[in-house]
Amino acid sequence: MRLDDYDNDIDVGDATSRGGFGGGGGGLLFGLLPLIGSRFGCGGIVVVLLLLAVFGGLGNLGSIVGGGNAPTRQTERTAGGGARGICEASPERRTTCQAFSNAENTWEALFARSGRQFRAPGLRFFSGQGQSGCGAAQAAMGPFYCPTDSDIYLDTSFFDELSRRFGAPGDFAQYYVVAHEFGHHIQHLLGTSDDVSRIQRSGSEREGNAASVKLELQADCYAGVWAAQNRDRLEPGDIEEGMRAAQAIGDDTLQRESGRAPVPDSFTHGTSAQRQFWLRRGMETGDPAQCDTFSGAV
Repeated sequence: MRLDDYDNDIDVGDATSRGGFGGGGGGLLFGLLPLIGSRFGCGGIVVVLLLLAVFGGLGNLGSIVGGGNAPTRQTERTAGGGARGICEASPERRTTCQAFSNAENTWEALFARSGRQFRAPGLRFFSGQGQSGCGAAQAAMGPFYCPTDSDIYLDTSFFDELSRRFGAPGDFAQYYVVAHEFGHHIQHLLGTSDDVSRIQRSGSEREGNAASVKLELQADCYAGVWAAQNRDRLEPGDIEEGMRAAQAIGDDTLQRESGRAPVPDSFTHGTSAQRQFWLRRGMETGDPAQCDTFSGAV
């Protein structure tokens, strides 16, 4: 996919933590590292959604990592020279900034067309471990969106895992990661994430997981909408790269690869077939209104 250089005024920062994690942050993983590390999409939100029933909502996750042992959040934000100092730290950061900047411009135009107010998210890189408004950020969690601070968090080492472990190489597979997380920001702006949070608080675990699946599939569809809005930039093989990535990180595929029989009631992101369907739907229609995963079966 051919992307222009990023806009130098995008909100980008480095959220890598200085110092170790104590009791608070490490509790986020509580034995789920294999599952969390094996998925992207809203990787950190997987943890959030699993904990919602206990801690009462997306915005409250940060409250469980308080206390003296939590790392200090040291986020180096764009200032003076703009985004360049952070985005140029590595080739992977540069391509991430390009995808993020393009997604920002694309969704801002879509919102303007529909008469809605758009607010851009931030992009926060971290290496190994970091700190977000939703609590600890660790590489094993994968990329995630935090609705508390409206930021996307990403350790670019995930792209190596996506290629080597999951067999989903290519620049478009990486752009899909960014576009999916940007899709979660769109859901936050539209209030969809809040609706799911209410279901998580008031419903059963099964109902909460089902709502999570719908949220994730809609973010896949929004990623497809982004691609469709930039159709003239696509290159041969891009769509196949996206479909391969969507297939690799379906809940059923991941559970089979971990040696377990798929358990549909435990799914939080959707099957491989569902993820491919909704990504393709967004690509084919280019219309966010066609991404209503919450009406009926998905």
